[in-house]
Amino acid sequence: MNFQRVVLPVAGVALVVLAYRSYGWPGVALVAGGVVMWMLLHFTRMMRVLQRAANHPIGWCASAVMLNARLKPGVNLLHVTAMTRAMGEALSEKDAQPEIFRWTDNGGSHVTCEFQAGKLVKWTLYRPPEPPQ
Repeated sequence: MNFQRVVLPVAGVALVVLAYRSYGWPGVALVAGGVVMWMLLHFTRMMRVLQRAANHPIGWCASAVMLNARLKPGVNLLHVTAMTRAMGEALSEKDAQPEIFRWTDNGGSHVTCEFQAGKLVKWTLYRPPEPPQ
């Protein structure tokens, strides 16, 4: 179960109740304003990442090797999309777990990422063999 879906709303309600008990309606207004500002900051970040991703081809990244070096377990899909500035090419069925996405660079190298519940679980780098000279 994803505890963030439960804990964050409960924490927001608890803050509003605590503010009302401590400072009355001005406290509720202050906490509600803070919660709305926090939500707007996250929404703005998400929209900015998606606007940047809209300007690049799906599944493209500048360098698959550099992406491989920057990935860490536990980061979310939005963070990876922000790093690549492009949406990943979906390799798994829609709404199926785990979600698998691939980013490919111009040299043919690609990184395939596996996300479980929106968090990066594992990834693999593929580099095409060098042609003999």
